Parts: sequence; C-alpha cells; structure tokens
Amino acid sequence: MNDSTTPRPNLQQAVPFLRVSNMQASLKFYMGGLGFELKNTWAPRGTIEWCWLARDGVAIMLQEPRPEWVATHPPEGQMGIGMSIEFQCLDAIALYQEFTAKGLSPSEPFVGNGLWVTSITDPDGFRLGFESPTDVREETTYTAWLLLQGNT
Repeated sequence: MNDSTTPRPNLQQAVPFLRVSNMQASLKFYMGGLGFELKNTWAPRGTIEWCWLARDGVAIMLQEPRPEWVATHPPEGQMGIGMSIEFQCLDAIALYQEFTAKGLSPSEPFVGNGLWVTSITDPDGFRLGFESPTDVREETTYTAWLLLQGNT
C-alpha cells in the first residue's frame, strides 16, 4: 500500500520472458548483436540458466530450461513462432544500420502506420520489431527513400 498522498502506479514495467534453446547463442545475439547489457544472472550450476538484459531503458529476460525439465515438458513446435516483441524507439533506421554493421540481417526498413519499421529474428524464432515515428509516405522502403534523398 502507498502511504503517500499522491498515488503511484502499481504496474511499473512489462518484461518479456523468453525461453531459449541455447543461452550462449542467445547472449551472443542479444549482447553482441543488439547491444543489450547483462544486468542480472542465475547460474546455480556454473553456467547462466536465466538472465536479465537491458538496453536504453527496456529489458528482456532469457531462460534456458534444464534438460530434465524439457524432458517432462517438451515444447509444442518451434519456440518463438507467432511471437513478436515491438520496441518503440527514436530512430529505427539507426538501429537497422547498427545491426547490419554488426553482421546481422534485419529486414529492410519500411513505413507502416506512420512508423519506420525494421525487424530481426532471434536464434529461437522470436521476431523483434523496432519502430520509430516518421512523416514519410506509407509503404516507402528505405532504399526508395534513400533514392528520393539522392543517396545511394
């Protein structure tokens, strides 16, 4: 209960919690590729089984289930299929350029719903979208926009 006269919101943050098949591959992708930082870990057997990653005020959690748990709770189909996390950002094109420079393959940015949108899929099939507001015409691709700007 809040004793202050000014009520504070009870919900503070929503953090996606992703079950991953290979923690090392996921850490390489999220930290080395997307620029997230490791903020907290759980490593009861000497290797990371759970972690909290953050970048620019957003966070995600990853967990690699123990083999004995997977044996009794097998996943139904491929992990990540049908799951999308959308990150609202200031400059999706800058992230596209950053990820591409790090050797990743994000989708070509395009304008949809008044937003530049680029996305990338993690090692387990989770789709991560990065979106930023724009006044560029709907359905414009990054390549077309560069041509209109005189950049090639």
